[in-house]
Amino acid sequence: MAADIQLSDAISRVKPSATIAVTTKANEMKRAGEDVIGLGAGEPDFDTPENIKEAAIRAIRDGKTKYTPSDGIPELKEAICVKFARENGLAYKPSQVNVSPGGKAVIFNAFMATLNPGDEVVIPAPFWVSYPEMVLLAGATPVTVICGPNANYKLTAEQLDAAITPRTKWLILNSPSNPTGAAYTRAELKALADVLLRHPHVWVLTDDMYEHLVYDGFEYSTIAQVEPALYDRTLTMNGVSKAYAMTGWRIGYAAGPEKLIGAMRKVMDQSTSNPCSISQWASVEALNGTQDFLPGFRAAYQARRNFMVEGLNHAAGLHCPKPEGAFYVYPSCAGTIGKKAPSGTVIDTDKTFASELLVSEKVAIVFGEAFGLPGTFRISYATSDAALKEALVRIQRFCAALS
Repeated sequence: MAADIQLSDAISRVKPSATIAVTTKANEMKRAGEDVIGLGAGEPDFDTPENIKEAAIRAIRDGKTKYTPSDGIPELKEAICVKFARENGLAYKPSQVNVSPGGKAVIFNAFMATLNPGDEVVIPAPFWVSYPEMVLLAGATPVTVICGPNANYKLTAEQLDAAITPRTKWLILNSPSNPTGAAYTRAELKALADVLLRHPHVWVLTDDMYEHLVYDGFEYSTIAQVEPALYDRTLTMNGVSKAYAMTGWRIGYAAGPEKLIGAMRKVMDQSTSNPCSISQWASVEALNGTQDFLPGFRAAYQARRNFMVEGLNHAAGLHCPKPEGAFYVYPSCAGTIGKKAPSGTVIDTDKTFASELLVSEKVAIVFGEAFGLPGTFRISYATSDAALKEALVRIQRFCAALS
């Protein structure tokens, strides 16, 4: 018999991704012939715009299929610098830019390059499921700060000040947020920046992946734009996945101090090497080409958001605030706790609520405990209007059947 392999201490600290698990389960049920509506995946249902696809095809035909520099081709780095200047008022040089195979890889590379045992990373909760796990993989300690519905799921200056210790290395700031869709106003960012200015040892990793998906005239800002004094200790991260419907192309990018960017490149040199060359050329077109499709994407998402918020607030035991951005809603299911599902199971947690909803009505959602805030759940409305309409019928029916 072969010996069982001994796994690392690092991997034993990490949980599987709940969002990937829910999506995988929903897809398995669909393949088995079940009529499942999957609302777990954070992925646009729109196709990648034609000009971007054509740029990728040209790259293939032109033989741009070889290795590239580990952290991105010069043309894409130039396009990213132009983007930051045009949309965020931030001046970066190509030597300050990192391109990685997805936004997740940007964050992982930054943490691997900077974190040591004993370091702490402040993470507002609800949080994207991968943030604390990547901190743990890097050997450091995630410090979660609960940001409840009374503060619209956003970190306050007072909470940030209380969470910072001499061991704090990073603050992660995600706006608009996955999972809540909450976005920080310029004034709210300035209040957080004022705290950070009093703690010069703390760096900021700002995850701006949903920057272009804001609604009702919300004016988007990123923290280094709001407070230029933080420029030299901010890693401003973004990507093409969400706004440009390019999740599978796997391109994320970030800009920050050259020393940090160089260290992230070293991690890539010895791990992934370069992102896909074809995806990089497609991303040049995404950033430099027409942006005319973005208003249409935003209008569709805003209409879906409004529809879902109204419908969920008509479901017994649920309460759903209206988020400023992204393509998620984040309702509370506290009003269902203690009730009995049609199967006879008592709804004792948000995880049980999600499980019973899937069994009873074939609707897949992600339970809130995975995001650090029990009693809630996340729905992605980046799917068809017809699927959302049917999902609401099923959710309302499930909630009405609880006793």
